[in-house]
Amino acid sequence: MQLHPRHFGRNLRENLVSKLMKDVEGTCSGRHGFVVAITGIENIGKGLIRDGTGFVTFPVKYQCVVFRPFKGEILEAAVTMVNKMGFFAEAGPVQIFVSNHLIPDDMEFQSGDMPNYTTSDGSVKIQKDCEVRLKIIGTGVDATEILCIGTIKDDFLGVINDPTTA
Repeated sequence: MQLHPRHFGRNLRENLVSKLMKDVEGTCSGRHGFVVAITGIENIGKGLIRDGTGFVTFPVKYQCVVFRPFKGEILEAAVTMVNKMGFFAEAGPVQIFVSNHLIPDDMEFQSGDMPNYTTSDGSVKIQKDCEVRLKIIGTGVDATEILCIGTIKDDFLGVINDPTTA
C-alpha cells in the first residue's frame, strides 16, 4: 500500500486503513474474486521509502469478504438484457450469460419493444428487470473480472420475480 508523505503523523494507521478500503473494496482479482469488504487488518509492516517520489510502501496483511462464484452454485440474479442468443443477468458484480440452448425448450424468444422469452402458454416470461434463479455451469477468470455461463434448464430454476405482474 503506497502512501503520500502528507498522510504521515498521528493518524498514519487510520490513513493507511482508509486508503486500503478505498483502493481494494469493490475490486476484482481473478484469483480471489470480488472484494466485498475488508473485515480486519492483521499486520502493517515497516514502510519502504520509494526513491525520488517520497511515497512510502507499506506491506499490509488483511482479512476480507470475497464473492467468487463457482461451478454448480445456484444464484439469484437480475436480468439486464435479453436477445435471441440468450440473456444476460447480474448477481452483484458478476455478469452471467444464459444461452438460448440453456433455457427450457418450451420457451420461445419474442422480439419487439421489450424482447423476452415466453412459455407457450404465456404464463412465464423472462425479460429485462425480472429476477431469475440460475445455476452456474462454467466460469472464466480474467485478471480483473470473472465471467460466468449459467443455465435455467433444471428443476427449481427460472423466473422468481417478474416486475410486470407485481
